[in-house]
Amino acid sequence: MSQIHYLAYGSNLHPLRLLERAPSSRVIGVVPLPGRRVSFDKRSNDGSGKCNLPESSHAGVCYGVIYELALTDKKSLDRVEGLGHGYDEALLSVSLNNRTYRPSAYIAVSSHVDTTLRPYHWYKEFVLAGARHHNLPDDYIHSIESQPSVADPDAGRNADNFALLARMLKYRA
Repeated sequence: MSQIHYLAYGSNLHPLRLLERAPSSRVIGVVPLPGRRVSFDKRSNDGSGKCNLPESSHAGVCYGVIYELALTDKKSLDRVEGLGHGYDEALLSVSLNNRTYRPSAYIAVSSHVDTTLRPYHWYKEFVLAGARHHNLPDDYIHSIESQPSVADPDAGRNADNFALLARMLKYRA
């Protein structure tokens, strides 16, 4: 079976979240992403802001996690993530343990970027759960915590996602 590398930086950072979307996924490792920043400005179908990974000239560093997964899972992940419907795919070059990887990452297309959007509380908590699971630096976690978020007006979706968050917080791999 063909394997590919995928770079998670948003809600898919947490392994349980990604396992539910791509069952073959396995963590390779955490990588810094100099010259990039994580933002919550990708317009979602639900009206909220989702993560984006634009290039940045500021001196800070953001982080991602390289996962390996089956090509068949990548195709289903593309559908769930909205590849071609607000996200394009970029191949990044990152180094981990003296090896260069070329993982794919979903990057918002400019027509779907809106800096006035805010993530729903549950979505921001997904990103934080992943960052904490991978022991990302405290200052990076604090930068995510400081992002404003809003309540999800859809009570059912809100409850479903907070239930998933509870499972994520209990997950040990």
